[in-house]
Amino acid sequence: MSKEEVLLNEEIDFSEVRCIGDDGEVFGIISSAQAQKIANSKGLDLVLLSPNATPPVCKVMDYGKYRYQAEKKLKEAKKKQKQIEIKEIKLSTQIAQNDINYKVKHAREFIQEGKHVKFKVVLKGRENNDPKAGLAILERVCAMVEDIAASEKEPKTEGRYVSWLFVPKKK
Repeated sequence: MSKEEVLLNEEIDFSEVRCIGDDGEVFGIISSAQAQKIANSKGLDLVLLSPNATPPVCKVMDYGKYRYQAEKKLKEAKKKQKQIEIKEIKLSTQIAQNDINYKVKHAREFIQEGKHVKFKVVLKGRENNDPKAGLAILERVCAMVEDIAASEKEPKTEGRYVSWLFVPKKK
């Protein structure tokens, strides 16, 4: 049974259930029909909380209100989450120094905004056999951003790419 499938009212067909009232009052172990009568008399729903317990646990509550509050909590939690944005900057092994300077300038702006930056060096042809040229480019880039960014991991080779991830330094 997933979290979405909640048994309510007449769907609960256990012979005995442990019943809890909406105000925390404990009715004890009673038949599910009796628990349903209590819920009906209060104008509320009988909700199965723990079907695997012995006996199963039910609660008398306003299920619509409960679901609304649960969704509200979930939305609030999502608002507080911080989304990490990774900007990717591609380089090649034949790149000129002024092009590296230009791309690093943009990377520094991204890092100062709090974004993570991933530098990727594209290896072409014979460069795939020996990715040292790509590592050399990344080492030069690292020296240019190490004052404001920290290396998350060591540079790694992924197929035709050598990549290195940088994150803003903690203040």
